[in-house]
Amino acid sequence: MGEMPFRHCRLPAVLGLLGVALLACTPVQAPPRPQPSPVSDVHALDRFYEQALSWGDCRSYATGEQSAAAFATPGVECARLTVPLDYAKPEGETITVGVLRHKAADPADRIGSLVVNPGGPGGSGMEAAARLVPTVKGEAIGLRFDLVGFDLRGVGASEPRVHCLTDAERDAERQRHPGDGTSPESAAAWTAEARDFAAKCVQRTEHGAEMLANVGTRDVVKDLDVLRAALGEEKLSYLGYSYGTQIGYSYAEAFPSRVRAMVLDGAIDPTEDEPHSLLSQGQGFTRAFGLFAAECAKHAGCATGQNPAQAVETFENLTRPLLTTPAAAGGGRKLSYDDAMTGVVEAMYSQQSWPNLNAALNLLRAGDGSLLLQLADSYYERGQDGKYSSLQDSYYAVRCVDNPRVADPAEITGIHRQLLDAAPFLDGGRPDEGEPDICAAWPVPSTSQPHRPFLPGVPAPLVISTVNDPVTPYQSGVNLAAEMRGGLLTYEGAQHTAFLHGNQCVDVNGLAYLVDGTLPPDGTRCPA
Repeated sequence: MGEMPFRHCRLPAVLGLLGVALLACTPVQAPPRPQPSPVSDVHALDRFYEQALSWGDCRSYATGEQSAAAFATPGVECARLTVPLDYAKPEGETITVGVLRHKAADPADRIGSLVVNPGGPGGSGMEAAARLVPTVKGEAIGLRFDLVGFDLRGVGASEPRVHCLTDAERDAERQRHPGDGTSPESAAAWTAEARDFAAKCVQRTEHGAEMLANVGTRDVVKDLDVLRAALGEEKLSYLGYSYGTQIGYSYAEAFPSRVRAMVLDGAIDPTEDEPHSLLSQGQGFTRAFGLFAAECAKHAGCATGQNPAQAVETFENLTRPLLTTPAAAGGGRKLSYDDAMTGVVEAMYSQQSWPNLNAALNLLRAGDGSLLLQLADSYYERGQDGKYSSLQDSYYAVRCVDNPRVADPAEITGIHRQLLDAAPFLDGGRPDEGEPDICAAWPVPSTSQPHRPFLPGVPAPLVISTVNDPVTPYQSGVNLAAEMRGGLLTYEGAQHTAFLHGNQCVDVNGLAYLVDGTLPPDGTRCPA
C-alpha cells in the first residue's frame, strides 16, 4: 500500500475488534459449481444493459480529499451506472455505480475500454483509474484504451454507500480496547461490540439489510457486465489488482464468453479459505519485516538495530509500551499500539516505504508517534480533515457475504494464535480473548465461498505474481494461473502488485498481452 493506490483484503493491527474479526472465517469443504442467475426473465435486465451513460465533470463525485484530488486529473469524465439493488428483483429498487473514464489518446487506433479495479475490497476504482492516467500517458494503454474505473456498489461515489461508523466513532475505535481477556466480562464486551457494529451498518446504510445482502462479489460481477455493455464493449478487457483478481476470475466464471483479456496482479487463490489466506499474509508480512530489518541494518541510524536477528526484540521493546501509554502524535491525537502495528503493516506493502518506516520508528523512540500515525491513517484512508473513506465499512460488508462465518470462540482463538505464530512481530503479548468474528453477528447470509472456478472457454489471462509480495503470496499467483490455464509472469520484487508500478519488464509484458493477447514465454521472470 504505502502511497500506492492498490490494496488487498486487509490485515490491520490485529488486536482491535475490527482487526481480530478478520481472523475468523470457516474453511469451505465442497467446491460448488457456479449457480445460474436468479433472474428468471433475462429481458427484465434489458433496461440496464441498454442504458446510455451521461458523462460529465467529476468534481461532484468526490467524497473526500483523496477523491477530490484524483478527480481533478485533466481529461477525466464521470457518470453513474444504474443497476438493480437485487438482481433477483430487477423491477425493484435501483442503485447507482460511480464510473470514471479517460478516453484513448489515439481514437483512430483505439482497441476499447480497459476496466480497472484496485482491490480492497472497498478501494475506489475511480480514484485508481484517475491516478493511472499520468502513468499510461503516451503508452499503449493511454493511446489505445479508454481507461475506466468504477466504484463497487456501496463504495465511494456509488450510491448508496455502505455506512457503519461515524468518523468520530472510527477514531475512538482505534484507541480503545473492550477487554484484556482475563474475565467473562471481557468476552461479553467483544460480543456487544460486534453486534453494535452490525446494527449500525443496518441502521445507517440506505436500504439497510437488503443493501448489505447484495454488496458481495456475486453482485459486483453482474454490475461489471452491465458496465461492459453500457461502455459499448462486446467483450471485457480488465485489469484487476489484489481483491480485483477475485472480481476478475469471478466475472470470467459468470460470463465466460464476454472476456477479451484479463491482467490479474497480486492474485487471491480462489480455492483458499480465509484462515489460510490470512496465515499466508502473516507469513508474508513477517518475511517483509525481515527484509526490512536486514536492509535497515546496513545503514547508520537503523531503528531496529544493526543485528537483524534481534530486530523483532528491538521492535517489541520499542512498541509494546504503547499498550499502556500511547505516544503523543500531534494535534491532540495519540498513537495507540494497534495503530502503530497498522502503520508498520502499511509500510510493508512496498519497500519504497521502508525509509519512511525507519524514520517513524526513530521518532517513536524519541516519544513522537506522529509519523507512524500518518502511516496508519493512510491505511484507513483517513484524510487530514479527519474524514474517512468508505473503505473500512465496505470491506467488512463484502467480506461478511463473500465468506462463510464461524462463531466458535475456540476456533477463532486457534486461528488467532496461528497468525501470531506466523507473524511474531505483530504479537503484542496480550492474552487471546476469544473475540467473535464480526461476521458472526452479521444480519444477512453469505452469498459466495471459495471454490475451484469453472471456466470453460475463457481466454487465457496474464497472472502477475511477486516473489516477496507480503499480502498475496507468490504461490497464490502460481495457483491461479494454473486454475485459469493462463500465463504466469514472475516479478522478483518486495511489494504488493507490480504492473504499471515502474518496472519496465513487467510493464512491457503486460502491455503486449493487453494489446494483442501475447503471453510471455513460460518461466518469464522480471528482476526488481
